[in-house]
Amino acid sequence: MLNVQVDKQGMAYLAPPGGGASTEGGCGSGGGCSSGSCGSSEGHAFKTRANEPAYTALPKSNGAKLNQWGKAIDLAEDHKALTGKSLRINNSEAISTNPERYKQHGFHFSADNCIGCHACEAACSEKNDLPAHISFRSVGYVEGGTYPDFRRVNISMACNHCDDPVCLKGCPTRAYTKFAEYGAVLQDPDICFGCGYCTWVCPYNAPQLDPIKGEVSKCNMCVDRLEVGLKPACVSACLAGALDFGVIETAPENREQTKLAIPGFPTPEITHPNIRFQQTKELPREMRRTDSMPLVYVKKDEISKGKNSYAPQVADKPLDREWNLKKLRSREDPLVLFTLITQAVVGAFLLLFLAPMVPIAGMEVLSYAAHPVAHAALLFGLLAVETFALALSTSHLGKPHRFYRAFNNLRYSPVSREVAGVAVFFNAMGAYTVLMVLPQLFTWLVPPALVQGLQTLAGWVAVVAGPLALYAMNRIYRIKARPFWDHWQVATSFYGSMLTLGALVVGVVYAAVLVAQGESFASLLNVLAWTMAAGLAIEGLGLIAHARDLSRGGGEGAASHRVQRTTYGNTYLLRNLGLALSLALVIALGVTHLDGVAGLWAWVITAAVILATATIGRALFYVLVIPTTMPGAFFWRNKGFEEHARETGLANMPQVGVLPNVH
Repeated sequence: MLNVQVDKQGMAYLAPPGGGASTEGGCGSGGGCSSGSCGSSEGHAFKTRANEPAYTALPKSNGAKLNQWGKAIDLAEDHKALTGKSLRINNSEAISTNPERYKQHGFHFSADNCIGCHACEAACSEKNDLPAHISFRSVGYVEGGTYPDFRRVNISMACNHCDDPVCLKGCPTRAYTKFAEYGAVLQDPDICFGCGYCTWVCPYNAPQLDPIKGEVSKCNMCVDRLEVGLKPACVSACLAGALDFGVIETAPENREQTKLAIPGFPTPEITHPNIRFQQTKELPREMRRTDSMPLVYVKKDEISKGKNSYAPQVADKPLDREWNLKKLRSREDPLVLFTLITQAVVGAFLLLFLAPMVPIAGMEVLSYAAHPVAHAALLFGLLAVETFALALSTSHLGKPHRFYRAFNNLRYSPVSREVAGVAVFFNAMGAYTVLMVLPQLFTWLVPPALVQGLQTLAGWVAVVAGPLALYAMNRIYRIKARPFWDHWQVATSFYGSMLTLGALVVGVVYAAVLVAQGESFASLLNVLAWTMAAGLAIEGLGLIAHARDLSRGGGEGAASHRVQRTTYGNTYLLRNLGLALSLALVIALGVTHLDGVAGLWAWVITAAVILATATIGRALFYVLVIPTTMPGAFFWRNKGFEEHARETGLANMPQVGVLPNVH
């Protein structure tokens, strides 16, 4: 575990036992040493060689005070308070004498020099003892022009130890810490429970989710090497001098540029990454990716600080409209069901609790007094279904038994807030149900009036907590690194599903009960039909605006929409027709007042259409997203090749770097 102290500027750092932190059980995430590459625990943070080349030594800074974002490079206000603190790498008490230990360090990459040899990848993987399917640093490329004037730009990328690390804020378990030492953003895999949210929010592919271990790990800046004055392993291994490292804004020798971005690099405005670039050679107006992402990078006329001179646009490739129903399956399948079920349960409970208070004809049958058995059975059914949904959500984790760690970052993480909101709603609904259906469990101990008061209080808590939980659920997906999700349509989809599915569950259950008792359900379903229609209309309007804004916005969002209209074009059309048909059926049934067995069957058929449409739409929501990710290569970090490897059996060869099955 990392025991972190914080200085006056709010920057964390590690310190020795008694006055600070330790990394128990070896080097841990903070040390980042692989077995065999670190020294023993008898006094060495990192065992240096007697003949270390001069180019592996950390250079001196140029004395700059602020970086290009206006943030102080010096990360510690009071150096004296930090002097003598050990990082406890490999359980060593050794203390670095580096005078620039508390300054923000970062990488410098010269695209002009990179030859794509992948030596940096190999050195990083060897040092950190990584399996073939995990790589903290990877080399991709973009290319442009035509023969003989053909250009290629390689990009070597790992964690950029950002000024505003979105991984740190998003992580629900608080597995991330940004340290005053070198400005390193370190992650502790032992704390991580494998939700993978940091892999969603990071624009640079830095956090790596290992489905086998069920945890995330990433580049640790080789802080063990920094402590003894050496550059990171990847930098030291670079054959062409393309990759360098030092105090940020200090350009290495023979470099004249410290650009914030190059073609293929996502916008640095999301996280303010600590990497600087040099790219002086003239490039074609359009640079293409060679992986399966349908993106090209087109040179812009105007260039402003912090913005890339090349903007992502949709690749103009002819694509057929297909179904690809099998590809709707993804690692996020549990989340498809969890989100839909939770939204349905919230909507159904709101109706059961609030409807009897509304003076509208037909709604009185939803009260507990009118149909106590049906009301109680439905409440317990909602609890059972939501319990199943919660179990599904934990199955999405790499370490499901560590689910309780989701509450650790309520201050920053929308995941923590969603989990807390759903937990409050679920427990309040459970308390309301038990106090209403089985009051005798408590009336022998406390006055009936108090039991009634607690029941009402629990009900109102659930009424407030449910929609708030859905708001937190919506915020999870408002990710700048995933433009397809970063739209208000997520809220209309979630709240629309709450209205539609909640009313549908209550309506169909009560219709069946009333038919069995020989009573009419027409007046009830007439009201609920318009509730469902409102939910479907809200979702439909959001989808229309979403498609319009994606097309106008360009970039990764427009690319996702293109995939939606081509690769999944028939499925997308089916979802849209299903939504329109659902709305038409609901309105028709609300107007015609069908009753009896025939009316019940009509509602059952309508329910089947609505549920199928909702499931297809939510599955598309997860598989269509194209992140602002780093470009891969023809094989490496290429989703298309990964699919091919799994289909052909290549994934059964570990050296390919593709797992046969993804968690």
